[in-house]
Amino acid sequence: MALLDVDNLSVTYGDATDAVVTNVSFSVQRGKALGIVGESGAGKTQTAMAVMGLLPANARISGSVRFDGDELLGAGTQALNAYRPRRIAMVFQDPMAALNPYVRIGDQLSRILIEHRICDAREARQRTLAMLRKVGLPDAERQYRSYSYQLSGGMRQRAMIGAALLSGPELLVADEPTTALDVTVQAQILNLLRELRAQSETALLLITHDLGVIAGNCERMLVMDSGELLEEGTTKEVFASPLHERTASLLDAIPRIDRPVLAVPLANDASAVLEIENIAVNFKVSKTSGPRTLRAVSAFNLSLASAETVAIVGESGCGKTSLARAILGLIPAHRGRVCYLGKPLKGKVQSRKLAEHRALQMVFQDPLTSLNPAMRIEEIVAEPIRIHEPQKNKAQRSEDVHDVLQRVGLGAELHTRYPHELSGGQAQRVAIARALVLKPSVLVCDEAVAALDGTVQYEILQVLQAEQERAGLSLIFITHDLAVVRQISHRVLVMYMGRICELAENEAAFQRPRHPYTKMLINAVPVPDPTAKLADLGPLDEAPSSLEPAAGCPFQPRCEHAIAVCSESIPELADCEATLVACHRAAELDLSY
Repeated sequence: MALLDVDNLSVTYGDATDAVVTNVSFSVQRGKALGIVGESGAGKTQTAMAVMGLLPANARISGSVRFDGDELLGAGTQALNAYRPRRIAMVFQDPMAALNPYVRIGDQLSRILIEHRICDAREARQRTLAMLRKVGLPDAERQYRSYSYQLSGGMRQRAMIGAALLSGPELLVADEPTTALDVTVQAQILNLLRELRAQSETALLLITHDLGVIAGNCERMLVMDSGELLEEGTTKEVFASPLHERTASLLDAIPRIDRPVLAVPLANDASAVLEIENIAVNFKVSKTSGPRTLRAVSAFNLSLASAETVAIVGESGCGKTSLARAILGLIPAHRGRVCYLGKPLKGKVQSRKLAEHRALQMVFQDPLTSLNPAMRIEEIVAEPIRIHEPQKNKAQRSEDVHDVLQRVGLGAELHTRYPHELSGGQAQRVAIARALVLKPSVLVCDEAVAALDGTVQYEILQVLQAEQERAGLSLIFITHDLAVVRQISHRVLVMYMGRICELAENEAAFQRPRHPYTKMLINAVPVPDPTAKLADLGPLDEAPSSLEPAAGCPFQPRCEHAIAVCSESIPELADCEATLVACHRAAELDLSY
C-alpha cells in the first residue's frame, strides 16, 4: 500500500465554476520521491496545500486524500494535527514568509516539539541544535539564537528544512524549496534532502517548475497544466519519450549548459559603447563593534561593445546588483568612472543628461515592485515617452506603445490591465517594453528571468535577442544561472566577493574554465537528464561574509586546489590564453570538461 494516495482531487474557490485542480490522482510510495512539475498556475501548490489541509475556508474540495490508509480530506484541525508535523511535514517556497521574524530560529523549531508534546523543553533544545547541525548550518549555537532576517537565503531554507524534519516525518512535501536560490545553494539543499532521505527513508513530494531539479531527485514525476494532470510516469521514461506535447515543450525550454549558444553573432569591428573604469562600491555598515566598511565591488573594469551581451554571474552578495546600480548612477561609486560613447558620465543619475538616461536602461528582478500598481500597462510604457519626447502627441505615443508591446509579445487585450492582473512573465515583458520604448543603447538586466517558468524564461530571452539583432542593443545580463548565461552571452564575467574571478568568451568559460569558482558554479547547474551522474560539490558551506574576507584569495577557504600562496596574497587579474583570471594556479590547473 502507498504511503499517500490522492484520488480524483478537485479544488474550486467560492462560486467559481472553473476548478484550479481537476480530478488529479497520484500516489507516493514509502521512501520514494515523486515530482510534480508545471508552469505557474498549473495547480501544483494548490494540490500540495490540499494534501496538507491548508487551503483557505472558501476552497471547495472533492475527492480523496489518504495517508497510510486514513482519509485526511475533510478532517478537522485537531485530527490533522495528529499527522502534522509528526508524520507529514512541509517545506514552503519562501522561508522569509514562513519563519516568524520576531522569534529566534531555535525557539521556533523547539516550539514545534514542545507544542506537539513530542518532548520537554530541555530535550527540544538539544534536538533542535542537533538538527541545525544536521542541515549544515555553521555554528549551530549562534544560529539557534539568530532571527530569520540575520541568515542568508540558503541558511533560512536549511532552517526551514530542519523545522520540517525535526519530528521525523514519514512524508515531506517540498513546494519550490530552491526557487530563486543561488545555483550552488540550490545544489547543496538538494544534496541535503537526498542525504536526509537516505538516512530516514522519508518519502518526498517535490513541487517545482524546474525539470532539471526533478531529473536528479525523483524516481517518478507527473506533469500538470491548468489544474489537470497531463502525464505521469517514471522520470526516465517521461524525459526520454514524453507523451504529451505540453511536456515536450517544457523539456525543450529547459536552459542547458550543453546546448549550442543562441547569442546573436558579434561583429568583429564592434566599437565600445560602455566602458567601466576602476569602479569600486563601498557601504558603511553598523556593527556592535562599531561602523565597518563593506567593499561590495573592488576595482572593476569592463568594456561593452555594440550589440554584445556580457553576463555577470556569481552567488548572492558577490556585488552584481551593486555594480549595476553604480553603472546607472543609482548608488554612488567610491571611485572610478563610467564612460558612454567615450564620454564620462556623472556619478549620480540625477546629474546626468536626459539623453544619457535614455541610453542606459534597466530591467529589475521583480517587475511588480518596479511597476506602478495604480497605472494601466499602456500608461506605464507611455510614461518614459512623455518625459523624453514631450513633443509627441497622444496618438504618436500610443503608436509607439502598441509597437513595443507587440514586439515583446503582449496582445492588445492586456494593454488596459493593471500590473497585478498579469502573470509574472507578462509583468516582466511590460518592464522590458518600458525600457525598450526609449530605444536604449545599453540594457542592464538584473536577474530579469530568475524564478520564471522555463517556457516563459525562454520567450523572454528570445525577446531580448530579437531586439539585439534588430537594433544593436548591448546587454549587461546579471544572473546566478549559468544555464541561461550559456544561451544568451558572448562573454561571461564571474564575480566573487566583489572581485572579478574570470572573464572569458562564452565557449571558453564553459568548455575550459580557468578559475575553480567558475568550475564550481558550472557543476552546480541541475542537469536535465535523469541518467546523468550528480556532481559532488563537497561539504555544505556558505560563502564567508564580505565584512570578514579571508586572507589572500577570497575563494581559498572553499577551494580544493588552494595552496600556501593562496592564503598569503590576493591574485591579480591576468591573461591566461585569452581568458582573464584571478587565480595563482590558473596556468597549471586543468579544469576543462
